[in-house]
Amino acid sequence: MEPVAIEEIVREITDTLSFLPSWAVALIVLALAVVASLAVHWVLSRLTRRAFTARPGVIALIARTGALTRLAFVTIALALVLPAVNLPPGIAEWFGIALPFCFVVLLGWISLVAVDIGVNVYLLRFRLDAEDNLLARKHVTQMRVLKRVISTVVILFTAGAALMTIGAVRQVGVSLFASAGVAGLAVGLAARPVLANLIAGIQLAMTQPIRIEDAVIVENEWGWIEEITSTFVVVRLWDLRRMVVPLSYFMEKPFQNWTREGSAIIGTVLLYLDYSAPIERIRERAQEIAAASKLWDRKVINVAVTDTKERVIEVRVLASAANASAAFDLRCEVREKLIAFLRDESPESLPRSRNETVQLQVENRSELESERPRRAAGAR
Repeated sequence: MEPVAIEEIVREITDTLSFLPSWAVALIVLALAVVASLAVHWVLSRLTRRAFTARPGVIALIARTGALTRLAFVTIALALVLPAVNLPPGIAEWFGIALPFCFVVLLGWISLVAVDIGVNVYLLRFRLDAEDNLLARKHVTQMRVLKRVISTVVILFTAGAALMTIGAVRQVGVSLFASAGVAGLAVGLAARPVLANLIAGIQLAMTQPIRIEDAVIVENEWGWIEEITSTFVVVRLWDLRRMVVPLSYFMEKPFQNWTREGSAIIGTVLLYLDYSAPIERIRERAQEIAAASKLWDRKVINVAVTDTKERVIEVRVLASAANASAAFDLRCEVREKLIAFLRDESPESLPRSRNETVQLQVENRSELESERPRRAAGAR
């Protein structure tokens, strides 16, 4: 409806209620505008729900933004009838400032809700509890990081646009940007860590060196990526502690990611045994232990002598599992059962220190004893 038509309708209502005080007429006109906006909002909501019944994302957006869009409709209606209503100058000026400000804030709020719902609907097709969840972790990480980045940008733009609707604040902002170069530089330097983490978040979402529920080793601590925010990453350690690491850390420093290309992983068990250890029997026993374990994924089991030292040999056992957690438990199980096997059936295979005594022959001992007096006389 055009503003001219709205002014004509308001004028007709004002003429009809001319017997009332001007402030009462203004209140009635504003109340009628609110009622009309609520009615229009109700009709449009019903029509939209029927049109998008098969779209759960749209239905969820309508449900979660119902109150916000209702306020936005009321704000628009009041802004349209305000020029035609005879209000005191102070109140009219206050409405003129508050209505655009509230409308911009509501738009920003609705945008944040729309981003949240869009991300949740997109991620419905992925499950983190699946056996091979590499694709799910990839998309969950991307969408969560991008959601925080987009939300930050929306908040900044909303705040800026809302302040620009206030004339006095707008002029102050323009004068600050024009004359306070040094202050702007100081603010930029102070905000450098925030901007660095924001950029690192975008890089992380694109390149994905880490994903949600990745198994990693950071600062010699083993754990899983639990949460990725716009400024830091929370690593859930194996003993349920939480390590909080700046987001830029993963773009600047080396770390280990055990599930970068897939959730399956090969665990390593190192045994240090005596040179007499029966390698073939150990190999057979390791295969038996893996075959009887529910943690083994039936792909890799290998036993090899990988190094020799002065007193022991290094025996490496490789066993594969579906994920890092299962691999850790499988390594412990294989290590414990192999040690028990060696202790019970081949104790001579365990590392030990040898003390060997060399006995001299009797005649050699006699010769040595006879030479002692002659050596003593020669020394005199």
